[in-house]
Amino acid sequence: MNNTENTPQRWDNHWSRFSLSTRTNPGHVLRRQLIARLLGPTAAERGAAILDFGCGSGDLLAMLSRRFPAAALAGADLSQNGLDETAAQVPEAMLSQFDFTKAQNVPDELRGWASHIVCSEVLEHLDDPVPALGNAALCLRPGGRIVITVPGGPMSAFDHHIGHRRHFTRSELKELLEQAGLRVDTIAGAGFPVFNLYRMAVLLRGRRLIEDVSGEAGFLAALTMAAFRGMMGLSLFNTPWGWQIVASARLRSG
Repeated sequence: MNNTENTPQRWDNHWSRFSLSTRTNPGHVLRRQLIARLLGPTAAERGAAILDFGCGSGDLLAMLSRRFPAAALAGADLSQNGLDETAAQVPEAMLSQFDFTKAQNVPDELRGWASHIVCSEVLEHLDDPVPALGNAALCLRPGGRIVITVPGGPMSAFDHHIGHRRHFTRSELKELLEQAGLRVDTIAGAGFPVFNLYRMAVLLRGRRLIEDVSGEAGFLAALTMAAFRGMMGLSLFNTPWGWQIVASARLRSG
């Protein structure tokens, strides 16, 4: 897989190979808690419209459909394989395939559609995240909210393998959001201590993790992942040491 370019073929290969392991990733437990918290009670109101910007194979969108059953749902991604998996999980969602890394490249049906947008674990794959954030901003209604998650802390061999360009600090993410015309409401470094411990295990596993997650996990690996998933709720929302960076923002004019 060519990790130097963001193309539909690359992401089709990614989701064909890693969708099962992604589904059981302990980090998703923490990210989903953070996303639901920052979306807030307005996401549960009738008339809410939630767009998953970079929806991948649809696991997050499926969680959002259960958590916010009154909301209209949509997903956008570069990968048709990912969107096909999303359609199987969330058949009621409106799905769009387009390259949101190109500035001013949003389908008409998504412009101003969303009361809430989630962009989770996407920006770290982009050389320049600002055009993607600008496209997300085009999808927001006036007063709408966008929730972002990106990795912080050191990069592992697996992160490099799947095409991470960079990891972020809170100040770096805040600067990007402001460059895209967004006003930051909340920014936090979440995950200490449990998520950080999980990430340290990933770092120590090195390149062996690439093969570990390409198929069905062995007994010990599955047990370890289950233990981390069970403990992830003990992670703190915001400390100077948290390696999961999360933010919520609005249009400056909202």
